[in-house]
Amino acid sequence: MGCRPRNFVAHPTASLRMSSPAPSGPTILVAEDNDEQRSLYVAILNSAGYRVLEAGDGAEAVEVARRALPDLVLMDVTMPGTSGWNAVRTLKESPETHHIPIIVVTGLASTWDRDASLAAGCDEYLAKPVPPIRLLEEVRKFVAP
Repeated sequence: MGCRPRNFVAHPTASLRMSSPAPSGPTILVAEDNDEQRSLYVAILNSAGYRVLEAGDGAEAVEVARRALPDLVLMDVTMPGTSGWNAVRTLKESPETHHIPIIVVTGLASTWDRDASLAAGCDEYLAKPVPPIRLLEEVRKFVAP
């Protein structure tokens, strides 16, 4: 991929990793611990005109979301440290972030996993692998570029 993330520090305990170049469209936070998968999402979203922030685990996702207040969060479930489900619960319980739509994008594809994601508070659930056109269709349901 030709798009490499550029890092800048916004807080001593969490960095806001923003893709480069930064489009001026709505902001999406991609919380994904797999670097290749995260880079793919960043490239897809950037090409569609979205500004993208990145987080590598659930705790970082919560911190970045609280500081940047993105228009949407794409959240993996199985990440080191704080799980995606716990991060979703934390964001949905917070007055500052409860309004942010969250799409869980996960390799866990059972009915139980979908139900657990929705019970945690996510607004949509996608099982990996997600074709780029499908990812953009779901994102556009919440925020247009």
